[in-house]
Amino acid sequence: MTSDYWADANSTHSHPQNTPCCSDTEFDLFGNSIALRSLVVTQKDQFQAMRRVLNTNVHGNVKAMYALTAIKGVGRRYSNLVLKKADVDMTKRAGELSEDELERIVDIIQNPLQYKIPKWYLNRQKDRTTGKYSQLVANGVDNALREDLERMKKIRLHRGLRHFWGIRVRGQHTKTTGRGGRTVGVTKKK
Repeated sequence: MTSDYWADANSTHSHPQNTPCCSDTEFDLFGNSIALRSLVVTQKDQFQAMRRVLNTNVHGNVKAMYALTAIKGVGRRYSNLVLKKADVDMTKRAGELSEDELERIVDIIQNPLQYKIPKWYLNRQKDRTTGKYSQLVANGVDNALREDLERMKKIRLHRGLRHFWGIRVRGQHTKTTGRGGRTVGVTKKK
């Protein structure tokens, strides 16, 4: 490649910067235009940088599917399904969502079975106390985990005892890792 090529690729445009060409595109080293990430909002006051959804702060500048994963108990697959059931545009960012769309999303997250989301998709299947299928989100996940651990400790299950003792629960080797207590130094012979 010649030096003229690089000079042309890195040179500034000859036309004014406020033209449509420069307002929504950027150029790489080779002169190819790259579309910038743009918001779909028509008015500035509609966009919110931070949204509060189910007692969780959700970033508004992230796409809605990924922003919903900030809520505990909601992963990428579940948020994808929720947005499809709510008929929300997948390219929208969380800050661009209207209040109506946000209410639909929250309702679907909290009541998935009413919107024909299959039982196997949910994170709490056949609860021991109620026998119901549900999707636990936010504080419900922590509460259910705490109750499960307390039940295991109470009935003296092997898993519960290992949780109580603070050692590995899932069958890992513990000879060299997971040691607690004081470290014993090695003394050198004279």
